Amino acid sequence: MNKKLIVGNWKMNPMTIDEAQKIARKIKRTAPILVSTETVIAPPYPFIISCGSKKSIKNFHLGSQSVSIEINSGPFTGEVSASILKDVGVEYVIIGHSEQRARGESDVTVSKKALAVLTAGLSPIICVGEIVRDDAGAYLDTLKNQIKTSLEGIEQKFSADIILAYEPVWAIGAQEAMKNEDIHESSIFVKKVFSDIFGPEAGLKVKVLYGGSVNYRNAPDIISIGKVDGLLVGRESVNAPGFVELLKAVDVLK
Repeated sequence: MNKKLIVGNWKMNPMTIDEAQKIARKIKRTAPILVSTETVIAPPYPFIISCGSKKSIKNFHLGSQSVSIEINSGPFTGEVSASILKDVGVEYVIIGHSEQRARGESDVTVSKKALAVLTAGLSPIICVGEIVRDDAGAYLDTLKNQIKTSLEGIEQKFSADIILAYEPVWAIGAQEAMKNEDIHESSIFVKKVFSDIFGPEAGLKVKVLYGGSVNYRNAPDIISIGKVDGLLVGRESVNAPGFVELLKAVDVLK
C-alpha cells in the first residue's frame, strides 16, 4: 500500500519538554491504529530524543526541522549533522522550508543538505514553492528553477528516497489553504519537473506533500481533491487534538 505521509513541523514550539512529550504521546497512541497513513513529527532539536521511543511504533517516525551541510564531525559550532540525527532516531529531515529560505538558505544550500541527508541514509523532505502567484504563470519558471537547483548534484540512485513538499509561501499562515484544484495542478507540475531530472518512473513514484494553512477540517479535501501524497502541517501539528483528528480524517480516505 502506498501510504499517505503526514508530517508535523512543530517549528519553535512548544516551550517546555513536558508539553512536547504530552503532544508526542497522543500522536504515538494514534499512529498504530492508522491503516493507510504514516506520520512524522519534527520537534525542536532539544526535544527530539524525548519525543521518540525506545521501541519502534507502527506508522510513527521522528523528523528534524533542519540539518547541517557538513557530513563529518568537526569544528562546526552550532551545527547538527545527519549522522547525529540518525543516531537519535530521526528518519526524515525537512530542508528548505520557506522560513529557512527567508533567512537566507539558498537552493544550493538546500541541495547540499539534501545530499548530506541522503548519504546518511535518511529521507529529505525538500520544500519548494513560489512567493507570489501571478496570473501570467511566470511563477512556474521560478518553481521549476527552484526544484532543479535544490536537487542539483543528487544522483539517480537517491531519487526514491526524496520527498517534495510544495508550500506556496503566500498560503502559509493564511486563513485558508490554496484552492484544491490549484494544489492538484501544482503537484502535477512538481512531479513533472522531478521526472525531467530523474526520469518518468521516478516522477510517478515521488511523494509530493502540500503545506500551507492545513488543518483537520480542510485536510481530507486537500488529499482527495488536491491529489497530493500527504501534508506538511505547521501550527495544527502542535495542537494535539486537532492533529490527531487530522490523522484520523485522512486515514479513512481511499
